[in-house]
Amino acid sequence: MPNLTPLTELMAALRNPESGCPWDIKQTSESITKYTLEETYELVNAITSNQPEKIKEELGDLLFHVVFHSRIAEENGQFDINDVIQTIVEKMTRRHPHVFDESQINQLSESELNLQWQQHKANEQKESRTLDDIAHKLPAMVAAQKLQDEAAKYYFDWPEAEPVLEKIEEEIAEYREELKQGNRSRIQAEMGDILFACVNLARHVDVDAETALRQTNEKFIRRFDYVTQKMKESGTEFSPQQLELMEQFWQQSKKVTG
Repeated sequence: MPNLTPLTELMAALRNPESGCPWDIKQTSESITKYTLEETYELVNAITSNQPEKIKEELGDLLFHVVFHSRIAEENGQFDINDVIQTIVEKMTRRHPHVFDESQINQLSESELNLQWQQHKANEQKESRTLDDIAHKLPAMVAAQKLQDEAAKYYFDWPEAEPVLEKIEEEIAEYREELKQGNRSRIQAEMGDILFACVNLARHVDVDAETALRQTNEKFIRRFDYVTQKMKESGTEFSPQQLELMEQFWQQSKKVTG
Protein backbone atom coordinates (compact mmCIF):
# COMPACT_ATOMS: atom_id res chain seq x y z
CA MET A 1 0.00 0.00 0.00
CA PRO A 2 1.25 3.55 -0.74
CA ASN A 3 2.49 5.35 2.33
CA LEU A 4 1.70 9.05 2.60
CA THR A 5 3.36 9.40 5.99
CA PRO A 6 6.70 10.77 4.70
CA LEU A 7 4.85 13.44 2.73
CA THR A 8 2.48 14.39 5.55
CA GLU A 9 5.43 14.58 7.96
CA LEU A 10 7.30 16.77 5.48
CA MET A 11 4.32 19.09 5.27
CA ALA A 12 3.98 19.22 9.05
CA ALA A 13 7.65 20.23 9.27
CA LEU A 14 7.23 22.92 6.62
CA ARG A 15 4.20 24.34 8.45
CA ASN A 16 5.77 24.15 11.93
CA PRO A 17 5.28 27.66 13.38
CA GLU A 18 8.61 27.57 15.19
CA SER A 19 10.99 25.84 12.77
CA GLY A 20 9.18 25.63 9.45
CA CYS A 21 9.51 27.55 6.19
CA PRO A 22 8.22 31.16 6.53
CA TRP A 23 6.59 31.04 3.08
CA ASP A 24 4.80 27.74 3.70
CA ILE A 25 3.66 28.82 7.16
CA LYS A 26 1.87 31.94 5.95
CA GLN A 27 0.01 30.24 3.09
CA THR A 28 -3.73 29.60 3.05
CA SER A 29 -5.75 27.40 0.72
CA GLU A 30 -6.80 30.56 -1.10
CA SER A 31 -3.24 31.80 -1.57
CA ILE A 32 -1.94 28.54 -3.06
CA THR A 33 -4.93 27.85 -5.30
CA LYS A 34 -3.27 29.45 -8.32
CA TYR A 35 -0.24 27.21 -7.82
CA THR A 36 -2.47 24.15 -7.56
CA LEU A 37 -3.98 25.11 -10.90
CA GLU A 38 -0.52 25.59 -12.42
CA GLU A 39 0.54 22.13 -11.25
CA THR A 40 -2.61 20.66 -12.81
CA TYR A 41 -1.83 22.26 -16.15
CA GLU A 42 1.78 21.06 -15.97
CA LEU A 43 0.54 17.52 -15.38
CA VAL A 44 -1.82 17.77 -18.36
CA ASN A 45 1.04 19.04 -20.52
CA ALA A 46 3.29 16.16 -19.43
CA ILE A 47 0.55 13.66 -20.26
CA THR A 48 -0.25 15.14 -23.68
CA SER A 49 3.46 15.27 -24.57
CA ASN A 50 3.87 11.64 -23.41
CA GLN A 51 6.75 12.15 -20.97
CA PRO A 52 6.53 9.38 -18.33
CA GLU A 53 9.25 10.80 -16.09
CA LYS A 54 7.68 14.23 -16.25
CA ILE A 55 4.24 12.76 -15.54
CA LYS A 56 5.67 11.08 -12.43
CA GLU A 57 7.19 14.37 -11.26
CA GLU A 58 4.04 16.40 -11.91
CA LEU A 59 1.84 13.82 -10.18
CA GLY A 60 4.09 14.25 -7.16
CA ASP A 61 3.75 18.03 -7.32
CA LEU A 62 -0.03 17.74 -7.48
CA LEU A 63 -0.08 15.24 -4.62
CA PHE A 64 2.00 17.70 -2.60
CA HIS A 65 -0.75 20.26 -3.09
CA VAL A 66 -3.42 17.78 -1.98
CA VAL A 67 -1.45 17.25 1.23
CA PHE A 68 -0.82 21.01 1.55
CA HIS A 69 -4.54 21.89 1.38
CA SER A 70 -5.36 19.01 3.72
CA ARG A 71 -2.78 20.15 6.28
CA ILE A 72 -4.18 23.69 6.27
CA ALA A 73 -7.69 22.31 6.80
CA GLU A 74 -6.43 20.07 9.62
CA GLU A 75 -4.87 23.05 11.37
CA ASN A 76 -8.21 24.82 11.05
CA GLY A 77 -10.02 21.86 12.63
CA GLN A 78 -11.93 21.03 9.42
CA PHE A 79 -10.55 17.71 8.09
CA ASP A 80 -7.26 15.92 7.41
CA ILE A 81 -5.73 13.85 4.60
CA ASN A 82 -7.30 10.65 5.95
CA ASP A 83 -10.75 12.23 5.67
CA VAL A 84 -9.95 13.21 2.08
CA ILE A 85 -8.99 9.64 1.21
CA GLN A 86 -11.97 8.16 2.99
CA THR A 87 -14.37 10.55 1.25
CA ILE A 88 -13.15 9.71 -2.25
CA VAL A 89 -13.12 5.97 -1.52
CA GLU A 90 -16.72 6.13 -0.32
CA LYS A 91 -17.79 8.24 -3.30
CA MET A 92 -16.15 6.01 -5.92
CA THR A 93 -17.53 2.89 -4.23
CA ARG A 94 -21.00 4.42 -4.21
CA ARG A 95 -20.74 5.40 -7.88
CA HIS A 96 -19.57 1.96 -8.98
CA PRO A 97 -22.23 -0.46 -7.74
CA HIS A 98 -21.61 -2.52 -10.88
CA VAL A 99 -18.15 -3.26 -9.45
CA PHE A 100 -18.74 -3.45 -5.71
CA ASP A 101 -22.39 -4.58 -5.51
CA GLU A 102 -22.54 -8.28 -6.41
CA SER A 103 -26.17 -7.98 -7.50
CA GLN A 104 -25.20 -5.52 -10.26
CA ILE A 105 -21.88 -6.91 -11.50
CA ASN A 106 -21.89 -7.27 -15.31
CA GLN A 107 -25.62 -6.55 -15.45
CA LEU A 108 -25.55 -3.11 -17.14
CA SER A 109 -24.47 -1.88 -20.57
CA GLU A 110 -21.97 0.96 -20.97
CA SER A 111 -24.75 3.48 -21.74
CA GLU A 112 -26.70 2.31 -18.69
CA LEU A 113 -23.57 2.63 -16.55
CA ASN A 114 -23.05 6.18 -17.77
CA LEU A 115 -26.66 7.07 -16.96
CA GLN A 116 -26.29 5.51 -13.52
CA TRP A 117 -23.07 7.49 -12.94
CA GLN A 118 -24.78 10.77 -13.82
CA GLN A 119 -27.70 9.93 -11.55
CA HIS A 120 -25.38 9.24 -8.62
CA LYS A 121 -23.65 12.59 -9.21
CA ALA A 122 -26.99 14.40 -9.36
CA ASN A 123 -28.13 12.80 -6.12
CA GLU A 124 -24.93 13.87 -4.37
CA GLN A 125 -24.92 17.47 -5.54
CA LYS A 126 -26.53 20.20 -3.50
CA GLU A 127 -28.97 22.60 -5.12
CA SER A 128 -27.00 25.07 -7.24
CA ARG A 129 -27.50 28.08 -9.47
CA THR A 130 -28.17 27.62 -13.20
CA LEU A 131 -24.55 28.02 -14.35
CA ASP A 132 -22.62 26.86 -11.27
CA ASP A 133 -21.86 23.45 -12.75
CA ILE A 134 -19.89 25.14 -15.53
CA ALA A 135 -18.26 27.99 -13.64
CA HIS A 136 -16.60 26.00 -10.88
CA LYS A 137 -15.15 23.10 -12.84
CA LEU A 138 -13.16 24.78 -15.60
CA PRO A 139 -10.32 27.27 -16.11
CA ALA A 140 -11.67 30.82 -16.22
CA MET A 141 -11.21 31.35 -19.97
CA VAL A 142 -12.90 28.07 -20.89
CA ALA A 143 -15.63 28.65 -18.32
CA ALA A 144 -16.37 32.14 -19.64
CA GLN A 145 -16.98 30.81 -23.14
CA LYS A 146 -19.13 27.93 -21.93
CA LEU A 147 -21.10 30.20 -19.60
CA GLN A 148 -21.90 32.48 -22.51
CA ASP A 149 -22.82 29.51 -24.72
CA GLU A 150 -25.18 28.29 -22.01
CA ALA A 151 -26.72 31.73 -21.49
CA ALA A 152 -27.32 31.93 -25.25
CA LYS A 153 -29.58 28.88 -24.98
CA TYR A 154 -31.84 31.16 -22.92
CA TYR A 155 -31.57 33.78 -25.72
CA PHE A 156 -29.43 35.99 -23.46
CA ASP A 157 -26.84 36.93 -26.06
CA TRP A 158 -25.78 39.62 -28.52
CA PRO A 159 -27.21 39.01 -32.01
CA GLU A 160 -23.87 39.69 -33.76
CA ALA A 161 -20.24 40.69 -33.19
CA GLU A 162 -20.51 44.48 -33.64
CA PRO A 163 -22.33 45.20 -30.34
CA VAL A 164 -19.72 43.08 -28.55
CA LEU A 165 -16.94 45.29 -29.94
CA GLU A 166 -18.84 48.30 -28.60
CA LYS A 167 -19.14 46.54 -25.23
CA ILE A 168 -15.38 45.96 -25.14
CA GLU A 169 -14.77 49.64 -25.84
CA GLU A 170 -17.22 50.53 -23.06
CA GLU A 171 -15.44 48.22 -20.60
CA ILE A 172 -12.04 49.68 -21.54
CA ALA A 173 -13.37 53.19 -20.87
CA GLU A 174 -14.60 52.08 -17.44
CA TYR A 175 -11.21 50.47 -16.80
CA ARG A 176 -9.45 53.76 -17.61
CA GLU A 177 -11.62 55.55 -15.07
CA GLU A 178 -10.83 53.02 -12.35
CA LEU A 179 -7.11 53.34 -13.13
CA LYS A 180 -7.36 57.06 -12.39
CA GLN A 181 -9.03 56.30 -9.06
CA GLY A 182 -6.41 53.68 -8.15
CA ASN A 183 -8.88 51.31 -6.47
CA ARG A 184 -7.22 47.91 -6.86
CA SER A 185 -10.35 45.82 -6.36
CA ARG A 186 -12.28 47.88 -8.94
CA ILE A 187 -9.37 47.74 -11.38
CA GLN A 188 -9.38 43.96 -11.10
CA ALA A 189 -13.15 43.82 -11.54
CA GLU A 190 -13.03 45.96 -14.67
CA MET A 191 -10.17 43.90 -16.10
CA GLY A 192 -12.32 40.82 -15.61
CA ASP A 193 -15.16 42.53 -17.48
CA ILE A 194 -12.83 43.30 -20.41
CA LEU A 195 -11.61 39.70 -20.60
CA PHE A 196 -15.15 38.36 -20.37
CA ALA A 197 -16.25 40.65 -23.21
CA CYS A 198 -13.27 39.58 -25.34
CA VAL A 199 -14.26 35.95 -24.87
CA ASN A 200 -17.75 36.88 -26.00
CA LEU A 201 -16.31 38.46 -29.14
CA ALA A 202 -14.40 35.23 -29.83
CA ARG A 203 -17.66 33.30 -29.67
CA HIS A 204 -19.33 35.61 -32.15
CA VAL A 205 -16.57 35.19 -34.71
CA ASP A 206 -16.50 31.42 -34.15
CA VAL A 207 -13.11 31.32 -32.43
CA ASP A 208 -12.31 29.20 -29.39
CA ALA A 209 -10.89 31.71 -26.90
CA GLU A 210 -8.77 29.16 -25.03
CA THR A 211 -7.18 27.84 -28.23
CA ALA A 212 -6.58 31.35 -29.54
CA LEU A 213 -4.86 32.40 -26.31
CA ARG A 214 -2.75 29.25 -26.23
CA GLN A 215 -1.61 29.97 -29.78
CA THR A 216 -0.71 33.52 -28.81
CA ASN A 217 1.17 32.26 -25.75
CA GLU A 218 3.20 29.93 -27.98
CA LYS A 219 3.86 32.76 -30.44
CA PHE A 220 5.03 34.99 -27.60
CA ILE A 221 7.38 32.25 -26.38
CA ARG A 222 8.94 31.91 -29.85
CA ARG A 223 9.39 35.63 -30.32
CA PHE A 224 10.68 36.33 -26.83
CA ASP A 225 13.16 33.47 -27.16
CA TYR A 226 14.41 35.15 -30.35
CA VAL A 227 14.84 38.43 -28.47
CA THR A 228 16.79 36.83 -25.62
CA GLN A 229 19.05 34.96 -28.05
CA LYS A 230 19.81 38.16 -29.99
CA MET A 231 20.53 40.04 -26.79
CA LYS A 232 23.01 37.34 -25.75
CA GLU A 233 24.64 37.30 -29.21
CA SER A 234 25.09 41.07 -29.06
CA GLY A 235 26.56 40.86 -25.57
CA THR A 236 23.95 43.27 -24.26
CA GLU A 237 22.71 43.08 -20.67
CA PHE A 238 18.96 43.21 -20.06
CA SER A 239 17.99 46.54 -18.54
CA PRO A 240 15.32 49.25 -18.84
CA GLN A 241 17.82 51.24 -20.91
CA GLN A 242 17.82 48.53 -23.60
CA LEU A 243 14.08 48.48 -24.28
CA GLU A 244 14.53 50.15 -27.68
CA LEU A 245 17.01 47.47 -28.78
CA MET A 246 14.75 44.72 -27.49
CA GLU A 247 11.86 46.23 -29.44
CA GLN A 248 14.01 46.10 -32.60
CA PHE A 249 14.72 42.42 -32.02
CA TRP A 250 11.01 41.85 -31.29
CA GLN A 251 10.04 43.32 -34.64
CA GLN A 252 12.66 41.11 -36.32
CA SER A 253 11.25 38.06 -34.54
CA LYS A 254 7.86 38.58 -36.20
CA LYS A 255 9.46 38.06 -39.61
CA VAL A 256 11.69 35.17 -38.51
CA THR A 257 9.45 33.14 -36.19
CA GLY A 258 6.01 34.04 -37.47
